[in-house]
Amino acid sequence: MDNKNIKLLEDLLYNFENEVVIEKVGNIENSELLHIFAANYNWNNGFDVPRAIINNKYCDYGTGLLLFYYADGYRFLMDKEEVLSSPLLEWKNFITHLFEKLINIDFNTQEISFRPDLSKIQVFKLRKNNPNVPEVLIEKSPGIVIDIPKI
Repeated sequence: MDNKNIKLLEDLLYNFENEVVIEKVGNIENSELLHIFAANYNWNNGFDVPRAIINNKYCDYGTGLLLFYYADGYRFLMDKEEVLSSPLLEWKNFITHLFEKLINIDFNTQEISFRPDLSKIQVFKLRKNNPNVPEVLIEKSPGIVIDIPKI
C-alpha cells in the first residue's frame, strides 16, 4: 500500500467527522482499500460508516463478511429471533440488512477473501443451534487473502 492510501486511511480513521468519512468512503474506487479501512474501523463511531462501506459499489463480498462478523454476526446466526427483538435498533437494522446482502451475494465482486474467526466448537454449536445456517457465512469466502495493516 502506498503512502497516499495510508494517509487517506489515517485521515478517515482519525481526523474526519462521520459525515466527511461517509462522503469520502462513497468515493473510494478501490475494494482493497475499503477492506483495510473496514478492518480498522472503530465501531464506537456507530453504523453509518460501515453502512456507507457496504453500499459502495466497490465493496467486495469478503469485506461484507468481515463487517458482518465484526458487527457480531455470530450472535445473529446463533439466535436471529433474539437479535430481531433487540432494542438496539441501529445494530439490528444494520446486521439484518447485511445478512440479506450476504446470502443473496449482493456484491459486485468476490475477489477478497475473509475467513470468519470461528473455532471448531463455535461452528459445531452454530450448526447445532441453527441447522439452516448458510454455509457461505461460516466458510472462507472466495478470493485472495489481504494482509491487513493496523492503521
